[in-house]
Amino acid sequence: MPRREEKRDLETIPVGSLGIIPLKGCSSLGEKVDYYLVKWRAERENEHKGSLAFTGYERPSYLLGADVPRFGSGEAKGVIKESVRGDDLYLMVDVANYSLTYSLFGKENHMSPDDHYQDLKRIIAAVGGKARRITVIMPFLYESRQHKRSGRESLDCAIALQELVNMGVDNIITFDAHDPRVQNAIPLHGFETVRTTYQFIKALLHNVNDLQIDSEHMMVISPDEGGMSRAIYLASVLGLDVGMFYKRRDYTQVVDGRNPILSHEFLGTSVEGKSVIIVDDMISSGESMLDVAAALKERKASRIYVFSTFGLFTGGLEKFDDAYKKGTIDRILTTNLIYQTPELLSREWYISCDMSKYVAYLIDTLNHDASISDLLNPVERIQHIVTKYKNGELNSK
Repeated sequence: MPRREEKRDLETIPVGSLGIIPLKGCSSLGEKVDYYLVKWRAERENEHKGSLAFTGYERPSYLLGADVPRFGSGEAKGVIKESVRGDDLYLMVDVANYSLTYSLFGKENHMSPDDHYQDLKRIIAAVGGKARRITVIMPFLYESRQHKRSGRESLDCAIALQELVNMGVDNIITFDAHDPRVQNAIPLHGFETVRTTYQFIKALLHNVNDLQIDSEHMMVISPDEGGMSRAIYLASVLGLDVGMFYKRRDYTQVVDGRNPILSHEFLGTSVEGKSVIIVDDMISSGESMLDVAAALKERKASRIYVFSTFGLFTGGLEKFDDAYKKGTIDRILTTNLIYQTPELLSREWYISCDMSKYVAYLIDTLNHDASISDLLNPVERIQHIVTKYKNGELNSK
């Protein structure tokens, strides 16, 4: 019997011939997504597969050739190497991939989120309005941390979303948006922020074989008030208690654009002797996350696991190595939705959650213009895998 998450009955006619354009910084994820789509569509039985409406449905690859060549001045242009007329296009971009470089007046320059975003717009412009539908899959939402105005500041995320829809983008799919309310900037267009909860739980259960998943032995913690909805969702699904830290800041100073944190204050029941899951949307430098982990250890938490959709690690990995050696953290789980360094993947404390299959499900379903509600709400799948784990039916790595 096929696994429950692989059973997708898609009988509706596709919106158009499927085409995927992963921009250069997202090519690895795009290739994995393409692998699943090719496999599923070759195996799928559909009585209409031979009809005109399904032309191009089964192909050796759905990846379309595109490039963004640059001039010596750093300027660039978008180039699409094959016809996209009438296609249902999915553009994939990783704005956090800083590993890519280009020549700027003879000097090597690393690509910033601004560069990736501009390249995305160049590819959309190269499409020239000929595609039937354009969906942008941008896992790490560009400028998502600049989602609200404090004083005389720009609202970059809202402006970016409006730019994309004005260029002809129909839908935007992102993952674990820093503040989902930013979708109010484009109320008449599709915007989905997708949870990664199931993939985190699945990866943790496959890698740790002695967890006791109940409110007496485990607890979910939000590192700040802004992430409480994530923590409440995870705790509710697993039947656990939830706690929160709030950041006491010095509002008389501004350092690196923010008021510095003076301390982390805890709200919640006792964590003594419990395994703790800290859940957040991203790890930037990681200082706040490690401060929270240390504070939980002081409160006698037994083991600490960190779930974070995006692992930026802007301050390097050394501080996490030290925390692991000291026993402050046990495992950190992030996804492959953004660039991961080889050094990160080699760390003993790190677990990578592969999201390519999930992204492929989303694309496959949307291409058929079918509902993705069951994919966006993974409660049933989470409960199923937890039950298997408790019954000893889940294979550990």
